[in-house]
Amino acid sequence: MAFLVGTGNELGSNIPIEKAEEHIFGAVVMNDWSARDIQAWEYVPLGPFLGKSFGTTISPWVVTLDALKPFALAQPKQDPTPLPYLQSNSDDAYDINLEVHLKPNGSSDYSTISKSNLKYMYWSFRQMLAHHTVNGCNARAGDLCGTGTISGPTEDSYGSMLEMTWSGQKEISLNSGIKRKFLEDGDEVNLIGFCQGEGYRVGFGDCVGKITPARSI
Repeated sequence: MAFLVGTGNELGSNIPIEKAEEHIFGAVVMNDWSARDIQAWEYVPLGPFLGKSFGTTISPWVVTLDALKPFALAQPKQDPTPLPYLQSNSDDAYDINLEVHLKPNGSSDYSTISKSNLKYMYWSFRQMLAHHTVNGCNARAGDLCGTGTISGPTEDSYGSMLEMTWSGQKEISLNSGIKRKFLEDGDEVNLIGFCQGEGYRVGFGDCVGKITPARSI
């Protein structure tokens, strides 16, 4: 997932955690399309550069923090205790159900390969924005800040195929009988997120994209 920075009287650098929520407009479902094969090659000693930068997909609806308030809850216990500028007494986590659906090339059906929840995130939106700006880095309206992989405590709630397949050691069985370790050309991925209320649902829409063959340069 990701959150969008909005406007505010003190928008800029060094946003304190007590005021961070004032500068967050809302949240979207985001797929950063991490290219793990490229990332594995470059992250020592460079860190993830091209493996993260080539494509990003977001859901069509931005759900405001006001709409998410009924689904706020306490974060997981943070150990060690964060430094004072990142400490908060608020319910900063959100009960947002997250699912990953994969439709392999040649199939007409999606298979659900993961079910997780934003409530498993170690760091909150507010902590991320406060930390991002504490060293003087500006935040501007429209900036998109991704949370990173959101994995739950069980294998069926892992947030990336690298985790699900144990770095390619295991296969994922799909409804069509096709198996996958990593994504292939023609595969479609749809990430969805929703909050389930009493008799109603708050959704983000489909965050869907398709892998296409690389073009010759």
